[in-house]
Amino acid sequence: MSSTPMLPVSTPESYAESKSSTATPNLRSILTCISGSARHALSHCRPWTELIDRTAFAKPASLSDATLRVRKNFSYFRANYLTILTGVLAFSLISHPFSLIILLSLISAWLFLYALRPSDQRLVMWGRTYSDRETLAILVALTVLVIFLTSVGSLLISGVMMGLGIVSAHGAFRMPEDLFLDEQEPLSSGLFSFVSGAASSAAAAAAPTIVSRV
Repeated sequence: MSSTPMLPVSTPESYAESKSSTATPNLRSILTCISGSARHALSHCRPWTELIDRTAFAKPASLSDATLRVRKNFSYFRANYLTILTGVLAFSLISHPFSLIILLSLISAWLFLYALRPSDQRLVMWGRTYSDRETLAILVALTVLVIFLTSVGSLLISGVMMGLGIVSAHGAFRMPEDLFLDEQEPLSSGLFSFVSGAASSAAAAAAPTIVSRV
């Protein structure tokens, strides 16, 4: 007497585990790409002793002279300026823990409720199932509320403006005559390579999940 072949049975627990495990590699790949882009940008930093050399500071002769200095110094110290801007913004957020928690919660909501959520798994909250468009609309509305109706938006703007002020002041008073920019160095290195690289890497890591639900 031949035995009947057993069919594989999936339990809700194993289904949930398989769904949750799909988000982990995507999140890990995003963090890996961002950290790799950050290390690549930091590798283009000029020596900090050269940045703060007191003998190279002088008052600009005119506004046009200050503008020319800022342009030259930006081309040379762009990776350093990005580091300073990031540090000022991070200090602003750390000094306001409540706003930092709100911002991290908003980023986590975008990642786990939309970007890293499997396309075949609908969002269920309070006994109601939400479609992808409804989830996206809720997250956009939540982002607008957080940015414009809480201190997060003003804190981000003030941090960026303070960082830009520091960078602009340094660029205007730092004499660039002793700086020699390598002509072989691509213009996209440093600042723009980190921003575009981190954005493209994060988008590429989350693209399979996002595109599948469009």
